[in-house]
Amino acid sequence: MAQAEDMGRLIENARQLREKLLKDPHRPAYHFVTPEGVCGPFDPNGALFWKGRYHLMYIVQTEKGHCWAHVSSKDLVYWRQHPLALQPGEGDSGIFSGGASLDKNGVPTVTYWGLGNPRGICIATSTDENLDLWTKSPHNPVIRETQHGLTILPAADGKPETVYGAADPSAIWVKDGRYYMLTGSLLVLREFGQKRKQPEHLGDTLYLFASDDLATWTYLHPFYQSDRKWTKETEDNMCPDFFPLPSKPGGGPPSDRHMILFISHNLGCQYYVGRYANDRFQPENHGRMTWADNAFFAPESLVDDKGRRIMWAWIFDGRTDATRKASGWSGEMSLPRELWLGEDGQLRMRPVEELQRLRYNAQTAENVAIATDKEVVLGKIAGNTMELLVEIEPRGAKQCGVKVCRSPDGAEQTLVYYDAADRKLKIDVTKASLGEGPKNVEAGPFVLKDGETLTLRVFVDRSVVEAFANDRQAAMRRIYPTRPDSIGVSVFSQGGQALVRVVKAWEMMPSNPY
Repeated sequence: MAQAEDMGRLIENARQLREKLLKDPHRPAYHFVTPEGVCGPFDPNGALFWKGRYHLMYIVQTEKGHCWAHVSSKDLVYWRQHPLALQPGEGDSGIFSGGASLDKNGVPTVTYWGLGNPRGICIATSTDENLDLWTKSPHNPVIRETQHGLTILPAADGKPETVYGAADPSAIWVKDGRYYMLTGSLLVLREFGQKRKQPEHLGDTLYLFASDDLATWTYLHPFYQSDRKWTKETEDNMCPDFFPLPSKPGGGPPSDRHMILFISHNLGCQYYVGRYANDRFQPENHGRMTWADNAFFAPESLVDDKGRRIMWAWIFDGRTDATRKASGWSGEMSLPRELWLGEDGQLRMRPVEELQRLRYNAQTAENVAIATDKEVVLGKIAGNTMELLVEIEPRGAKQCGVKVCRSPDGAEQTLVYYDAADRKLKIDVTKASLGEGPKNVEAGPFVLKDGETLTLRVFVDRSVVEAFANDRQAAMRRIYPTRPDSIGVSVFSQGGQALVRVVKAWEMMPSNPY
């Protein structure tokens, strides 16, 4: 009888939680949101395409500590929950960031930073059809830390002291029959670069390891040389993801360039594109995915059966701790975006095409002329869970774009636009909310070519705005409008005239169950 009563209470609690979350006006509807309450950190991890399904892990917290949760999808839109993939135990006091790949025999293999006193880099494998059951390696930790997140090997046999990171491993890859893996640098930077003032340990770097059997790993050397023209000496390299870039959109064979996708903890998600040879990486260009702060964080990617490279990131909440706790949820992924190499050697990006299946109730406006320093409200186009496709001829305008989540009086509004004078794609959230949330301008480098039309794809999902420009740049901001009438959309131009060739708008079907 007690068991029946307990089950009834669980069912009622689940119903009450679902109804509370469904009523929340700021909970995203089609960006993946954790069902596990307030998560922090919420790093995406262990992404893998396996037997026709996309698998994604992410960090959550339970009474045992940091764990890896697990979801899978057939279409990158609707996700099914699995049992927790990895939990503390067998020497781990917590499960932190890592990656996923297949070993030489096609066995799904994950790497992770096992927390302990000390612990280090660990490995687990699965032969389960659904990847529900993971077996931790008996050789864990395969790279042992000597203090939190780093390893110090004392001088011996005439060799100087060796220091390397023992945190945030990359996914393993195979080259010429050997296994390779990278580890992150945050704790080395803090201890040796900043605290001990050793210049060789300042700035971002990664540490390369090799193995023949996944059990015994040998440290080789730093994987690349960072350059102050791209990054600051205060930046680390963590959550590293290393892979060949596809040569075209939609997948296909890899190009001759590789990419390191990573974070620095102080400035967020960024990347290098370059060449990989002789067990070293030579960066050729560098870019960021967040500029105003570090709110686009902890990237993770996979390659699917089409050869597409698809990534996610943790998008920070932006509300106070008290608000997050009261809401009962926090932990949101970016939309899955596809990455490939442009003909100019620069990164290209766009939202995956599968998101289009969420579209409904299409609306269109065409040939909207905007006078200098004016805006035009698009009366039939409105909402806060929508996708916009906007094509604009700047025609001399210094700034042109779209306003979303706009109240009728403009007291609340979020601006997404191209700043020709500043040569940037911008999202201005200084007036996004009369309440809490970020109040700044995100601005990523972007310039239109002579005669090129501005093509914006803007995704509004209650408290998330993601914008993509001409497949060359993207930006994200969190917004928390307070007014129920902050759903309007307008197009605007500053410093000159502009012509909006077309605005296509769709409501977006919620893909989260609640």
